[in-house]
Amino acid sequence: MRARLTKDFRFEAAHTLPSLPEDHKCRRMHGHSFKVEISIEGEVDETIGWVYDHKRITEAMRPLLELMDHGYLNDIEGLESPTIERMAGWFWKKLAPQLPGLAEIVIYETPTARCSFRGEF
Repeated sequence: MRARLTKDFRFEAAHTLPSLPEDHKCRRMHGHSFKVEISIEGEVDETIGWVYDHKRITEAMRPLLELMDHGYLNDIEGLESPTIERMAGWFWKKLAPQLPGLAEIVIYETPTARCSFRGEF
C-alpha cells in the first residue's frame, strides 16, 4: 500500500523582491505569515502502519525554520530574491538528502496564494 503524508509548518518573515519593477509594491520590504507543507510518499510499513515518522520531517525542518522565522529572507544564502517559487526549490535542496520519499513542497505566502513544487529543476 502506498500513501502520502503531509506535515505543516509556519513561520513569520520579511522580504523584498528586488527583481520586480521599481513601482511594484512587493519590491518594498514586507512580511508574510508563511505556511509550508512537506509531503512524503512511499510504501506503508505493514509492521508499524505508517509511511514515515513525522518526527523526521520536524527534525529536518527545525534548523531551516530557526534560520527563517522572524528574519529577513533576502539575507539567507540562496534566497537573495525570495519568491515562493525560489523558496520551494531552496527547501527542496535542503530537505531531499535528509527525507527520502520527498514528494512535494507547498508554500503559502497568504491564505490564497501558494506555490507547489515537486523537485523538477
